[in-house]
Amino acid sequence: MKNPRNSISWMLFVISVCIVMIGCSSQMAASMRKVTYPPDFTYTKQADLRTDMDQLAKQMVILEQALVAPSTDIDNAREIQRQQVLSTLRNMGRIAASLHANDIGTNHPFMQDYMQEFIGKIDEARVAASIEPPRYYFAGKISGGCTNCHKVNR
Repeated sequence: MKNPRNSISWMLFVISVCIVMIGCSSQMAASMRKVTYPPDFTYTKQADLRTDMDQLAKQMVILEQALVAPSTDIDNAREIQRQQVLSTLRNMGRIAASLHANDIGTNHPFMQDYMQEFIGKIDEARVAASIEPPRYYFAGKISGGCTNCHKVNR
């Protein structure tokens, strides 16, 4: 003879597992966000965020390569370096501004806290690189800005 108490416990367990599995589905999660998040909250999908961050990382690599002193004595080598640095900083500013514009009321609070400061550092680096003679100190610090933010927010 089965113990009715064990049968009820087993049935409650099976029902609980089914509810959890249904609740974890992506369709269910999307409909739950409509109910649980405030109306002005914009949910940023991880894939969208990764795409912009990947673009920013690629620009970071290009910036670091451009900051290496030109090895040739060509008269315009310094000007070519300057244009590469300025172009890369403009691209990074555009990407960072896009990330900042899309993060108002989203699920990435660290970006809300630090992205405006990062954009300011990019602008500062761009101004310093555009004067004569160009100064790349602030451009070199840009990669440190990414490292610091990601280290803090892990």
